Amino acid sequence: MPDAATPAHDLVIRGALVIDGTGAPRRASDVGVTAGRISALAAPGSLAGQEVLSGDGLILAPGFIDVHTHDDLVAIDRPEMTPKISQGVTTVIAGNCGISLAPLTATEVPAPLNLLGPGPRFCYDSVADYAEAVDAARPATNVCLLVGHGSLRLDAMADLSRKASAAELDRMRRRLDTALAEGAIGLSTGLYYKISEAADIDEIVALAELLPAHGGVYTTHMRDEHDLILDSLDETFTTARRAKVRVIVSHHKCAGPQNWGRSSETLAVIEAARSRQEVGLDVYPYIAGSTVLDPVFVDERIRITVSWSTPHPEMAGRDLADIAAAWGIGQREAAERLHPAGGIYYNMSEDDVRRILAYPHSMVGSDGLPQDAHPHPRLWGTFPRVLGRYCRDQGLFDLETAVRKMTGLAAETFGLPDRGVIREGAAADLVLFNPETVIDKASFDAPLQPADGIVSVVVNGVEAWRKGEPTGRRSGRLLSRARMAA
Repeated sequence: MPDAATPAHDLVIRGALVIDGTGAPRRASDVGVTAGRISALAAPGSLAGQEVLSGDGLILAPGFIDVHTHDDLVAIDRPEMTPKISQGVTTVIAGNCGISLAPLTATEVPAPLNLLGPGPRFCYDSVADYAEAVDAARPATNVCLLVGHGSLRLDAMADLSRKASAAELDRMRRRLDTALAEGAIGLSTGLYYKISEAADIDEIVALAELLPAHGGVYTTHMRDEHDLILDSLDETFTTARRAKVRVIVSHHKCAGPQNWGRSSETLAVIEAARSRQEVGLDVYPYIAGSTVLDPVFVDERIRITVSWSTPHPEMAGRDLADIAAAWGIGQREAAERLHPAGGIYYNMSEDDVRRILAYPHSMVGSDGLPQDAHPHPRLWGTFPRVLGRYCRDQGLFDLETAVRKMTGLAAETFGLPDRGVIREGAAADLVLFNPETVIDKASFDAPLQPADGIVSVVVNGVEAWRKGEPTGRRSGRLLSRARMAA
């Protein structure tokens, strides 16, 4: 029993098996939380708290860090963040794939910026303005922001079909430098997309070289994840070496049936690069990706599901092939008729997904699109799917490894001190889950389903989720280098 003389903690999670995010073996422990920090780890049953949660038969882990999101706007407009908090995510890294809500003001935005929301919602001219809006909304999760290269280009350039001029590049550099000083944690690129494909390596290096002075990272949706994937990896590593910055390969995949099985080759290239420079990568646990529905991406070899369409919203959730057949036209013409729209592309192999997930240095990111009418199920299911399907049911790795991929490794790679670990003094971002029942419920047919087995989620010391329901207590905030160091 707790010693009556022991000062009570704000919250005690009693008797759980603690997996601390470092990869160390689990151990039974009480965990005390005071003033938003982990204040004690002690023998089971030894701590007293003003509030006590039972951890009997449960795993207590650091809150999951979703390293690849497009939650820039939803953190402000729908701060309950139910798709994320319901699966144990306590920190989201937004601004990926070269698209960020800030720093940019616009009335109209091209694809893929429209994946975040309509043009008028791009109303944050600075990261400082964005941080103020996030803090005012007080989302259920913490938010980190990457600055999108595509957003910088749209801010600086009238013609996105060419490389930036010296004056335009100078404006982008100044805007990025200010954004990093105001709290952004890095730069992202989406060289795959039309708004950025004209940028050459010199343009990216000129921006990325600003990152080391701010402790920032460089993440990239590479130029090609299909046939030219090795060329894109080489460009990625060369860019980072020239800029002297850590690089993260976003949602690593080998896309297109002709490339299935090549992950053995790409992971060997990544492993070799890691001997020369700092390289990370993230992956989501599904065989389908999701992005804008561009007729250029339609080749009628793979299944595509429409996730949203402005002119034909009634088609969300239907397969493009079925829509085309009903209209009596080809799939590419149907995609043109649906435009602007989003699509779910079944373009990966399960063997590649498993191999990349099992790679020791891969992190987990959902890449979910919260604005989609019929989103990819990764928005709601990514982290429980790793824990349930790939760890428990398939034995791809042990639970300690799975947790580290989603916590400690992510925090180390993105430079988030005191997150992603359970130790005294660390931020009290925690998830309590049942290892026997945790599983994703979201499916491609019914994607808006919370997971099973997530018992409690604590963010900055405040319980935000309990037994399948939000508590209504939101304590997230924008995490910047300055705030994390304070």
